Amino acid sequence: MPVDYEINACKYWNDFYKIHENGFFKDRHWLFTEFPELGPSPNQNHMKDFALENKKSEIPECRSSDNGPGLTIKEHQKCSPSLEHKKQMLPMEENVTQKLSRLEICADEFAGSSATYRILEVGCGVGNTVFPILQTNNDPGLFVYCCDFSSTAIELVQTNSAYDPARCFAFVHDLCDEDQSYPVPQDSLDVIVLIFVLSAVVPDKMQKAISRLSRLLKPGGMMLLRDYGRYDMAQLRFKKGQCLSGNFYVRGDGTRVYFFTQDELDTLFTTAGLEKVQNLVDRRLQVNRGKQLTMYRVWIQCKYRKPLMPNTS
Repeated sequence: MPVDYEINACKYWNDFYKIHENGFFKDRHWLFTEFPELGPSPNQNHMKDFALENKKSEIPECRSSDNGPGLTIKEHQKCSPSLEHKKQMLPMEENVTQKLSRLEICADEFAGSSATYRILEVGCGVGNTVFPILQTNNDPGLFVYCCDFSSTAIELVQTNSAYDPARCFAFVHDLCDEDQSYPVPQDSLDVIVLIFVLSAVVPDKMQKAISRLSRLLKPGGMMLLRDYGRYDMAQLRFKKGQCLSGNFYVRGDGTRVYFFTQDELDTLFTTAGLEKVQNLVDRRLQVNRGKQLTMYRVWIQCKYRKPLMPNTS
């Protein structure tokens, strides 16, 4: 049965979004309190200065991604950044979803290549993180990438009235598929966001997924995570027979969830070459007065930075 959940994982998540569409999760406006890196702030200015000083060394030429063959988009004429992104959308979407494993990333020709601050959200769902970022962060140099395992979720993002191809690129991507590349070169992202997504991955595939993402970060770039902590109310409410392996469970709809410890996450990030900035447990008591329920929630929040200089030790 666990193998069935893995093989059909995409179907279970597509079914989830077909049923709930964009009505299940609320927009995460709390993000900017917990993760000011996502909003206009001094943190961005620091990264933009670093990016400008190292622009030529960051993205020197067309090359293959370390994560596998990537993406090439040919430009036959120059245009404004806004028109350029819109022009790139159709060929990029087709290549990413159909031909990604056979293409090469051209480092000077990818969506958002002219941006000065680039954010990628992995496991974006229907955009409850992406759209608050686009609405709150008016930095003209911002470009946001977002991907999800579910093609249904990405379709909902792309058809949302707030979706702007000039500032955002949404694409279908399997975090665990090593043959799939991201549509950006390595060392090109300022921030990678993982909000309640890593917990949906089979535990023995987590490390490779994080290591691949780490290579996409610029030196000084940050990986942000918020996810389920060990003994969260959701874990304690699972019934006998729903545990697939240690602390990894299947929900009634076929989707799965893992419950982390701080040490487990620290090992995942540091093994990927990142340095700890924050790793904390957020324990909260939630009260649903309508249902007269008291819920003890346990979440873990992490920030890990890619070193400015490679660690030679």
